[in-house]
Amino acid sequence: MKIFNSIQDFKTTSGTIVTLGTFDGVHFGHKKIIDRLVENTDANTESLVLTFFPHPRMVLQGDSEIKLLNTIDEKAFLLEQNGLDNLVIHPFDQAFSRLTAEEFVKNILVDIFKIKKIIIGHDHRFGRNRTANIEDLIVFGEQYNFEVEQISPQEINEVSVSSTKIRNALQEGNIRLANKYLGYNYFLTGTVVKGKQLGRTIGFPTANISIKENYKLIPQIGVYVVSCVINGKTIFGMMNIGFNPTVSGQHQTIEVHYFDLNEDLYDKEIRVSILHRIRPEQKFESVEKLKEQLAHDKITSLEFIKNNR
Repeated sequence: MKIFNSIQDFKTTSGTIVTLGTFDGVHFGHKKIIDRLVENTDANTESLVLTFFPHPRMVLQGDSEIKLLNTIDEKAFLLEQNGLDNLVIHPFDQAFSRLTAEEFVKNILVDIFKIKKIIIGHDHRFGRNRTANIEDLIVFGEQYNFEVEQISPQEINEVSVSSTKIRNALQEGNIRLANKYLGYNYFLTGTVVKGKQLGRTIGFPTANISIKENYKLIPQIGVYVVSCVINGKTIFGMMNIGFNPTVSGQHQTIEVHYFDLNEDLYDKEIRVSILHRIRPEQKFESVEKLKEQLAHDKITSLEFIKNNR
């Protein structure tokens, strides 16, 4: 898959089959749309997804509190798994939002993308102030000689409902439900940084994960069973998301204790897949009691891994 960081960077000698949207989560519903996109390509066309960053709501509504299921790099990683030819990540800003519908169609879809077909939701609105709709797009298609395929209201609703359910499930700590709707295990991507190193003093050393993207949705605080691929090998462990109340922690941290790993991970970027929630975070009366609970959590985690291989 080729990745382009703006519309102007994209070049093609053949036509494209296009869809556009935020595709946050690249979940089961999104994959149906991407599959349809890929299936529509032939020897003379390429599949193309146009998405935007920052999220339009961040720019148009000043919504700095919005939480997304994927960072932009995670989204690219997931889309590549679906056989997509091209991903265009265009910087969304006020100037872009002021393009008229015809300017968007003629200057971008026709002149740059050389569009042959667009696959789009029935409720999609575009152009300045989002004034154009699917009927306008069909008219543009007839004018500029490209086909318009509508995604049914039922399918669009399925995508929307799934995204909402995934966010709600993660915020409630219901990883099983979130992963069901995603079609894969929800994951966090971050860099291993030095923490207080309390874990190693009680026999449970942890990798502290720093996630630079503050818009990434972090699941509800608690203890989780996780897996990572490190040097080509799947390593299991347990992760705590929380404030470490037993030792009067002041800031939320993400810490992973691996069961079978003896390696320095500092400064490495890792992807942590979340498999199961064990329990909420608790404050224990002593570090010794915390240590006893961690030993019990490890037994619970290993049992889950054994039963769900």
